[in-house]
Amino acid sequence: MTGETPKREKHLWIFGVTALAFLMAAGLHFTGWLGLWEARTWDWRVRLMAEKGNAADEIVLVLVDQNSLDWGREVNGWPWPWPREVYGAIINYSKRSGAKALALDVLFTEPSGYGKSDDAALGKAISEFGKICGAVFLGEGTGSSVHWPQGIASPNFKISGIKNRQPATAFPRAAFPIPDVSQNAAMLCNAHLEPDPDGIYRRLKPFGCFDGRHLPVMGLGCFLVGRGENAAIIKKDEFQVGTFHAPLDPHGNVILRYGPAGVSYKIYSAAAVIQSELRMLAGEPPTIPDTALKNKYVFLGFSAPGLYDLRPSPVSGVYPGVCIHATFLDNLLSQDFIDLAPLWVTLLLTGVLAFACALSVAYPARIISVTLFSAIFLLLPIPLSLLAYHKGYWLPLMVPEIACMVSIFLGLAVKYATEGQQKRFIKNAFRQYLSPAVIEQIIAHPERLRLGGEHRMLTMFFSDLQGFTSISENLTPDALTQLLNNYLTAMTDIIIDLGGTVDKYEGDAIIAFWNAPLEIPGHASKCVEAALRCQERLSQMRPEFYARTGHELHMRIGINTGFAIVGNFGSHTKFDYTMLGDAVNLAARLEGINKQFGTYTMISEFTRKEIGDDFAFREIGRVAVVGRKQAVTVFEPLRPEVRSARKEILNAFEKGLALFYAGEFEQAKAIFEANSADPPSAAYGKKCAGLLKNPPPDWTGVWIMTEK
Repeated sequence: MTGETPKREKHLWIFGVTALAFLMAAGLHFTGWLGLWEARTWDWRVRLMAEKGNAADEIVLVLVDQNSLDWGREVNGWPWPWPREVYGAIINYSKRSGAKALALDVLFTEPSGYGKSDDAALGKAISEFGKICGAVFLGEGTGSSVHWPQGIASPNFKISGIKNRQPATAFPRAAFPIPDVSQNAAMLCNAHLEPDPDGIYRRLKPFGCFDGRHLPVMGLGCFLVGRGENAAIIKKDEFQVGTFHAPLDPHGNVILRYGPAGVSYKIYSAAAVIQSELRMLAGEPPTIPDTALKNKYVFLGFSAPGLYDLRPSPVSGVYPGVCIHATFLDNLLSQDFIDLAPLWVTLLLTGVLAFACALSVAYPARIISVTLFSAIFLLLPIPLSLLAYHKGYWLPLMVPEIACMVSIFLGLAVKYATEGQQKRFIKNAFRQYLSPAVIEQIIAHPERLRLGGEHRMLTMFFSDLQGFTSISENLTPDALTQLLNNYLTAMTDIIIDLGGTVDKYEGDAIIAFWNAPLEIPGHASKCVEAALRCQERLSQMRPEFYARTGHELHMRIGINTGFAIVGNFGSHTKFDYTMLGDAVNLAARLEGINKQFGTYTMISEFTRKEIGDDFAFREIGRVAVVGRKQAVTVFEPLRPEVRSARKEILNAFEKGLALFYAGEFEQAKAIFEANSADPPSAAYGKKCAGLLKNPPPDWTGVWIMTEK
């Protein structure tokens, strides 16, 4: 067809393209495929538009930061955990300063190692202040209590209208604080925080439920204690406390409005507060003003990296957990929680923009005009979503964006088919928004049009050169660059030859995975084979590297198999094909703990199961890595000929390991020390010696790692 498509036919395909784009975008939205990307765009909006809340000045954070830990250890000789009476000094200073309420985001679930008097001192400070929120951790599998403990009064917090919505998650287990805390605190609060599926903390449930009793979240509890309230009302789509209210999403969560990271609230180091109390007792002026906490809601929490209470938030990848509770209180006091935009608004906007994009493709004759109008409509959802955020609404960005993209793409495709346009026209129109590789996939397979990642079984590979930082310091930039290029090229060639995908390089470290983007049969075996070949290739290159550096270069490798999210992550114009998930973190941890055992290649039990009998192995142990409570059995993969050559050493190690698992440390130690030329045996010998000096109360055979 060489002339213009008749108007009636053009109108039909415009409406058809609009309908298809709308349905595709809506379908991806309602099935959750856009969730990850929508969350990322939301985080961008939050970072761009974060403002200090109106009530931020009413909130003060007292943080146990790294300076506090250093001061406690170096000046006072306090090891971690601190004596409980130290927290009593913070409580006493809060009372002395006239704080409205103090929320202790600290789990005092075990008796103090300093004796009952230490716990009693803490309980006395809590009782004398009277406006304290104690922390209870509600969890699915964490906590020793399955029923409300006797001796702890039921919460006097009451909720009416609870049947209207489910703003509280019912937890089967709980970890309660010691009686000195639970019996003296004005209110017990739920300290549990639940992230979104991608691990970012954007939402928060106002209440947690345990054994039929509702506990307010820490920020709400601090509000209730400070204002002397104890009741809330649940309505259809919000909860109300006194004259304050907050919108609830369909799952009973509030959506937090974060302020700028690090500047939203006044922060005092715990060391400064403790010093102030001690100075006041001695009749000296305090380190911080004695009115610093007056009429403030005070939160005590942790920010030191080693205390593991740093959470990813939209405004920062490392955000103290206590700040999330403070953000809830800030939003409640400021009355500026984020609400979801009405569904009809989202769908109407999606339909209108899809129609506008179809029109922009259908009628302009010149490519530059098509590109200009398409770009305007494609970018329009961004300012609209920012305006909605300013007004306090989460207006989905990805749904109208996908509708625009699909509408433009389908419109160009139809126009090409009906008007004889060349495929190059489609590429030129889309090149402004997508990479050429993605465009080719869309052209070849339109049904694959989607953004985000997919949940997939992968085998992950993490490697690092031992002691490379100190080695690199003695090399010139040119020598270092040449050395790294030679090493990385050799290792990468092996990985790619065996079907692996190199995720990224981080200095000398290599991160790779198997089974994506294409399915690789036997991916676990191929990954382990690659690891062994890399070790063998490095062994061949080691004399050359020694001549250049004066050091032996050894590589540690960690491998795990499991489900992860894999896909393109980043911005619309620049993104990486990478992987995310707990299984990925475990692989990274295994690389690091090689040094604990003196091994150089370590795989998890999940990889071992996938491989079957393709290789020889020796079981290294059962370990609990940092950030993962569940123990995992780890193995060292070996060539069959290597295992045969080291048969006596490996058999002795297996006997010692069996005794270690059984808790027979004396016998295990003797075997390991007799086999000390073997690095893992030497490591276990030292471990057994330590366990003999300090026998564990409940031995499970698990070696708990304290370093990453």
